[in-house]
Parts: sequence; C-alpha cells; structure tokens
Amino acid sequence: MSLEERIAATGGPGENEIGAQATPTPKKAGEQPVSPQLDAAPAIPVSGSGSWDQLKALGHYLTKTEVHTYAFSVAAQAILSLFPFIVLLLSISQRVFHSSHMADVVGEMMSNFLPSNQEFVMRNMRLLAFSRTPTTIVSVVMLLITATGVFLPLEVALNSVWGVKKNRSYLHNQLVAVGLAAGVAILTMASVALSAAQHTVLDWIFLGHTETPLFAWVTKFFLQIVALGAATGVFFLIYWLLPHRKIPALAVLRTSIVMGVLWTAAKYIYILVLPHLNYHAVYGPFYVSAGLITWAFISGLLLLGGAYVSATRQALREAHDAELEDQ
Repeated sequence: MSLEERIAATGGPGENEIGAQATPTPKKAGEQPVSPQLDAAPAIPVSGSGSWDQLKALGHYLTKTEVHTYAFSVAAQAILSLFPFIVLLLSISQRVFHSSHMADVVGEMMSNFLPSNQEFVMRNMRLLAFSRTPTTIVSVVMLLITATGVFLPLEVALNSVWGVKKNRSYLHNQLVAVGLAAGVAILTMASVALSAAQHTVLDWIFLGHTETPLFAWVTKFFLQIVALGAATGVFFLIYWLLPHRKIPALAVLRTSIVMGVLWTAAKYIYILVLPHLNYHAVYGPFYVSAGLITWAFISGLLLLGGAYVSATRQALREAHDAELEDQ
C-alpha cells in the first residue's frame, strides 16, 4: 500500500510519517552550503559580485544591532587581552631571547597598532615586564582567559555570517581560542624577529651611522610593512580557522589583505580625528582607555565587515559554479 493510500485509510499521516517527511537529514557542522541569501542580512538580496547591491547588503549588515553587540564584546575583551599580550612579548624578548633590541622592536611595533598614547602605554608595559615580580606567568594566564573571551563572540558572529547553524561546544571553542592566541603570538614574535634582523642588516649597510634621517626612514618604513603583514596574518587566521565550517583559504586570503590595508588606513584616520573628540574633557583620567576601546570597537566592525564580504563572495562563487554544473 502506498503512502497516499495509508493516509486515506487512516485519516491522516502517522507521527513517524510526518517526521520522515518534515524532518530533513541534519548535516554535520562545516558541510552546509553557503547561500547568496545570507542569514546575516536576509532582507537584502545579493545579486552580483562587486555590485551596488553588495554594498547595500554590507551597510545593512553593519547596522544590525547584533553586529554592534558582537563588536562591543570583542572590543572589551580585546582591551583586557592587549596589555597581558604586550607584557608577554616584552618578557619573551628580554628573558628568553635576552635581546633588548627585540624588546625595543616590540615597543615600536605595538606603538604602530595603538592609535594614541603609545609612549604612556609602552612605558608602563615595560615597567611591568621588566620588574622582578612573576608577571610573565600572570600575563600568560590572563591572556588565555581573555583570549577565549575575544574569540567566543567572534565565532558566533562569523558562524552567523557563513550560515552555520551550530556553534562549537564551549570546551571546543576554548581549545580553538587558545590555538589562535598561540598562532597570533608566534606570528607577532616572528615579525619582531624579522624587524630586529632587518635593523642589524641596515646597521651593517649604513656602516654604523644609524643616526641619519635616511636610516630612520628606512627602518620605520620596513616596520610599517611588517606591521601590515602581521595585521593581515591575524585577519587571515581569524577568517580561516574560527568559523565552525571548512573555509577555503583562497576565499579569505584576498579579503584579509584588503582588510589589513583598510585597518591600517582607518587607524591613521582615527589618529587624526581623535584629538577633536576631546576624550580628556569627557572621561578625565580614563581618556586613554576610552580611546583604545573606541578603536577596538571600530576594529571589530571592520573585522566583521570583512567576514561578511568573504562569505558573500564565496556564496556567489558557489552559486555560479552550481549554475555551470546544471547547464
């Protein structure tokens, strides 16, 4: 007897039959196809690569309340993890590699990432890192705790962008967060070592005349390039590894490069605008923290916007490939 005949004979489908018809086969995490109608902005259709519709969809996504919630959460945790991270880098440079020059490069590189009050921040970080108290262990513990706080809301946000319905378990997320924090630390220390080696080579090329304006310009220019590469690497690691699905590396590589450049440009724009915000008059002695957390929030929005662009482009690419296969 067919299903229709059984339904007619019993007056309706049974519960098992309803479940068999209505319940689709669940897919494992990471196997979901990316749809052009992304969950992150369902009201704005995305019709073509590089189109005006994509820009409107991106603008709509960046004005969603949950996106701002994610960005604020990431900003707060990023500020909490920033200072232990700097102390850790300074301690490794001085106590592991016994290189005061690498410690100086860490200071210069972190100054490139900070939008304001670089000298004040780095001076106090050096006092903490080079004191005789066991700050290195404390920094590692605090970095692990706060890093997991950064990547937890980021994973939820990136999963939403990529259409992933199920997030990682709490323990799985913590393990991924620790791995990403270690990856960022290794990337940063590699950049520091490269900059220190470059300084040694330039010192030899300039025959020890390191006080010339040309030497200072070349050193600063190279440090800017290394900092840009480090920022691009951080964007790439987050975009590629944090979502709970398989992400093609090439799908996020170009976006990571573009976002590294945009983030650097946005930092200089923020530096120019910051004095006009007059945070000192509003926040008093807390104006440094207010300026840093505002910049961290802007960075969070840029990071999420780049993830949305990557997912949109990948969705269009997969839809185009599916159309070619059907032809």
